[in-house]
Amino acid sequence: MKNAPIALPTDQADAEDFDVTVEALDRGQRARLIRTTRTKLGLSQSEFASRFRVPVGTLRDWEQARATPPDFAVAYVKVIGRYPDIVASAVA
Repeated sequence: MKNAPIALPTDQADAEDFDVTVEALDRGQRARLIRTTRTKLGLSQSEFASRFRVPVGTLRDWEQARATPPDFAVAYVKVIGRYPDIVASAVA
């Protein structure tokens, strides 16, 4: 990953700062979308995972940006955010 495109370069004035790649920035934005959708619904990770049939470990990895959720998962979470009751009844 030494040649990965840099989205945010290191702040030379901050000895502890580091470059942020485009991939890492995208993963962080996806994590934020998933986390904020869940919290706006007032659900814990385990409640959200159970209600919408997402493995809780996968949800945790996505929210903590340890793994990048695929495009279909991001789309699914966006639909959940708009129509949580309809999605919950569809997967029940």
